[in-house]
Amino acid sequence: MASNLESEIYQQPAVLQRFLDEKAEGVARLAETIRADAPRFFVIAARGTSDNAATYAKYIFSAINGIPVALAMPSLYTLYNRPPNMHGGWVIGISQSGQSPDIQAVLEEARRQNVPTLTITNAADSPLAEVADHVISLAAGEEKSVAASKTYTAELMAIATLAAYLKGEQKLVAELERVSSHAETVLQEAPAVAGIARRFYQHDQLVVVSRGFNYCTTFEIALKIKELAYIAAQAYSSADFLHGPIALLEKGFPVLAVACAGMAQDKMRELIDELRPLAVEQALITNDEALLESTSGAVRLPAGVPEWLSPIISVIPGQLLALNLAIERGFDPDNPRGLRKVTLTI
Repeated sequence: MASNLESEIYQQPAVLQRFLDEKAEGVARLAETIRADAPRFFVIAARGTSDNAATYAKYIFSAINGIPVALAMPSLYTLYNRPPNMHGGWVIGISQSGQSPDIQAVLEEARRQNVPTLTITNAADSPLAEVADHVISLAAGEEKSVAASKTYTAELMAIATLAAYLKGEQKLVAELERVSSHAETVLQEAPAVAGIARRFYQHDQLVVVSRGFNYCTTFEIALKIKELAYIAAQAYSSADFLHGPIALLEKGFPVLAVACAGMAQDKMRELIDELRPLAVEQALITNDEALLESTSGAVRLPAGVPEWLSPIISVIPGQLLALNLAIERGFDPDNPRGLRKVTLTI
């Protein structure tokens, strides 16, 4: 019998399409409101998996909309009582449950400063939704697994949809319509992912590397592996990795590289070429044909995925890898130790 996590991983194509079908029109109206307000920046508050979604937002809103993004430091609002001045911007809270008090505190402070607020959540009746001026509901359905999967990719879809409508380019909106089919395609790579898990499961540490838009993907995959398989997975930008952490590597050290076609592609090729002489245990998630031809143990991403949307697709093999690693190591993926579905921090 499939675990809740496995079932929810496979629900993602339908969840992503449902978001577009049910929520895109409302997001388009919200984009008009934001555009009329002309914010100079966004401040985003999030924790855990949602913090990785916030990192995606940081790239997307900056690259597509030209809007700088800062990630809030909730401790300034709750522990130190030293919130910054947020006038001129919008404050966005991202939380699957919408219940974390420290994220709520950031939005409450924004309202005290008369700064517009937006919540992105899977719980439209949550405290975080109630405190916000605007809400994007993910409509992902109940997520029973402790480890987030479908709510994470739904968060990315919400962010991408808002960025596309803010930009006002029909080409970007049209690209959103193909995301669910790309997700369906990549799920067919499950046997290749299981093969990587059989190579990696005996290790107690590994590295996940990427660059650019998929920086968030490295952190989300590493988080899932830590949560489910109890492997000390470390996430790096390929650029940061070359500034010191590469010294960790020795023969047989497991490295997972996410190398999607696009502007970051050449830099990832350079890193992978540099790793080959080190005889590391390497696996790839990629749609780069040259890398697919030269590497055994690769997961093929669908061709034609735009780089800006690739994090929604490239994380799915990472979710499957974490699931398979947990199973190979004899752990229950639905009951990770020390974790609860909703974590309340102040």
